[in-house]
Amino acid sequence: MTLNDHEANPSAVLYGIGDLRVEERPVPRPAAGQVLVRIGAVGVCGSDVHYYDHGRIGDYVVRAPMVLGHESAGTIVAVGAGVEPTRVGELVAIEPGLPDYTCEECLHGRYNLCVNMRFFATPPIDGALAKYVAIDARFAHRAPDGMSAEEAAMAEPVSVGLWACRKAAVSVGDRVLVTGAGPVGLFAAQVARAFGATSVGISDVAAARRTAAAELGFTAYDAAHLPEESFDVLLECSGAPSAIVDGLRHLVPAGRAVLIGMGPDEVAVPLPLVQNLELVVTGVFRYANTYPDALDLIARGAIDLRMAITHRFTLEEAEQALTIARRDERTIKPVVLP
Repeated sequence: MTLNDHEANPSAVLYGIGDLRVEERPVPRPAAGQVLVRIGAVGVCGSDVHYYDHGRIGDYVVRAPMVLGHESAGTIVAVGAGVEPTRVGELVAIEPGLPDYTCEECLHGRYNLCVNMRFFATPPIDGALAKYVAIDARFAHRAPDGMSAEEAAMAEPVSVGLWACRKAAVSVGDRVLVTGAGPVGLFAAQVARAFGATSVGISDVAAARRTAAAELGFTAYDAAHLPEESFDVLLECSGAPSAIVDGLRHLVPAGRAVLIGMGPDEVAVPLPLVQNLELVVTGVFRYANTYPDALDLIARGAIDLRMAITHRFTLEEAEQALTIARRDERTIKPVVLP
């Protein structure tokens, strides 16, 4: 690809609460070690919607115009110095965080906890809802042959479920309860099944999402009426305080709980339950070293994307993608196709 000063790079830019504009920005030039990717698909995450609705997530505040989107994939169209030219033409899934490689967490292999992480669509870093994005070549993961950009983009939310299952040490014979049947919940449940879980149940307050879980072969529960049985692992994907507490109460002694969903800053947890049963409770923050395995799970059909991807939009319709859940209760994962 030959870049010129007139090349167009339409981008979906958030200026403030409820103020999203599709505008022309310069096409980035790939620096040394980078590749330039023409974006083919971007999944809309709950964090994108939260920034649109509230202008912030915790301490991360939108103070200047920011391009949204971090679940993305596309085709390499140019490379910077030091990158093999043969990579041009590759379909890649973009891992959206760039660590510094030098801090203590990076040196211990926990680069998701890097104190200087630059993560797409996390203020002030621009995201991938654009025609072109430049990214470190090491974080542009080649997609398996035959995979579409839409499928490859889902490696990001699948990675969240994969990382959670690793943190929970899900293995053969485990009984797993997933609370929250949104995209991450549905993906985490499928990863748990791929890891060998004997049974996986999913709870949600929404009937449409319980239907999606059932169609994927899982036992679906109304969140208000969990069964009288116990589980080895809780994957909490809703962020709802009641789901956290109810889920913990359904764990066996020495059960493992992973808190994934974003909820209120503080939640009251029954401490005697955690202590007396020696429950292991941990959180997750993004993921590390998951993309190759996530792409493999998708490629071999262990992750079924049909129930998760519910709506598709053009880049010019990005605002509709961010608000579709208000209008359609069946919404699980909208995807923007630039």
